[in-house]
Amino acid sequence: MVVSGLAMRGATWAFRAHVRNERNGAESIEVVGGRPGDQKIRSFEPGRIYAVTGRKAARPGPGAATGGEPSLAEAPQLPLG
Repeated sequence: MVVSGLAMRGATWAFRAHVRNERNGAESIEVVGGRPGDQKIRSFEPGRIYAVTGRKAARPGPGAATGGEPSLAEAPQLPLG
């Protein structure tokens, strides 16, 4: 998965959990990973998480990290809930 707005060279992230606070409705996605050898756990808003598509952008630029694809919040791969 790709995390928008997080520039860490060589970092990789894997899904850990979808968290929903039932009191206030706040949602977050927990991921694990980081730079090679790291196993950090981080939480991000669902709108910052993108699936890896295997396609590379022809020209890097704004949004190159996401390749213009919708976030998992906008187009879930699996139902979050």
